[in-house]
Amino acid sequence: MNGRIEQLKEYLKAEGLDAALIFDEYNVRAFTGIECDNACVVVPAKGETVFWTDFRYVPMVHRVAPDLTVKDIKNVKFAGRKIGYEPSMTHSRFLGLQKKHPGVEFVDVEAKLKELRAVKTDEEIEKLRKAELLNDMIWAMAQEKFKPGMTERDMARVIQLLMVEHGDGEAFATIVCVGKNAAECHHVPDDTVWNGKEPVLVDMGVKLDGVCSDMTRNIVPPRVSRLYRKIYKTVLEANMKAIKGLKPGMTGKALDKIARDYIKAAGFGDCFGHSLGHGVGYQVHEAPMASVKGKMKLRPGMLVTIEPGIYLEGNLGVRIEDLVLVTEKGCEVLSHSDK
Repeated sequence: MNGRIEQLKEYLKAEGLDAALIFDEYNVRAFTGIECDNACVVVPAKGETVFWTDFRYVPMVHRVAPDLTVKDIKNVKFAGRKIGYEPSMTHSRFLGLQKKHPGVEFVDVEAKLKELRAVKTDEEIEKLRKAELLNDMIWAMAQEKFKPGMTERDMARVIQLLMVEHGDGEAFATIVCVGKNAAECHHVPDDTVWNGKEPVLVDMGVKLDGVCSDMTRNIVPPRVSRLYRKIYKTVLEANMKAIKGLKPGMTGKALDKIARDYIKAAGFGDCFGHSLGHGVGYQVHEAPMASVKGKMKLRPGMLVTIEPGIYLEGNLGVRIEDLVLVTEKGCEVLSHSDK
């Protein structure tokens, strides 16, 4: 984590900023290694980084980061006239900062924080690799427990319980879609019954040791329509082409284009309405983005999902998602479940 702090300090110096304030709990964890929902990390361009929190968390900070200076968050102080901040903070908190520090120019540094956080440390990569492997294991166990007659809610509950038993719960609300419900990208599981003959789409991620995993797979019965088989093959090819085409240095937009162009050429361009992928870490959606607006360059150490999809409203939907790690020469696929 110290490496991120030092990189942030260099950025502050280069931009003429006196300090940066970090309130977001996920940014706090990414820059200090401390999980705390009420903290402010003051990172000066020059000088000592200070962790401000309340009485409840002081002993924990002392234990986790004994070398870090800890102070009472009620008395947050920082020096300088040009200060970096996260505009995602609450409006009331921002107004409070302005009131307490008149004359200070607050500068948006959130994009830089996201960029620094996007490149994972070796420790974070190992945690993410283990989380994705656990996700694979839970998917295998869940399929053995699925039975015809179950509702989408029942199937989602099977996955949820396995995640609590073997991990730290869901990284996000598990998505289970039976039949035509898969045409809804983020369908909320309901009382639709699986008869064992319809396709099922499942988007799931377990949380483990503070990090998230993410994967989408489909249960494809032996007998499906020609259209479904065509759609599935198209989505699978788009997924594989994007994985093969991923190279460090390319933008998220360029990666998105590989899959999007293939799906468009197959005649389903209007049916792929979401981005190709997103970063995964302490949150299930973070930088970098693989989308038509993804300007950030992909660098070794970044993770991104590859999840093309085709959705025909009222009929069917297919999405296939893998989590990949950007490497020096391409990428390492962290999702190992059969697709």
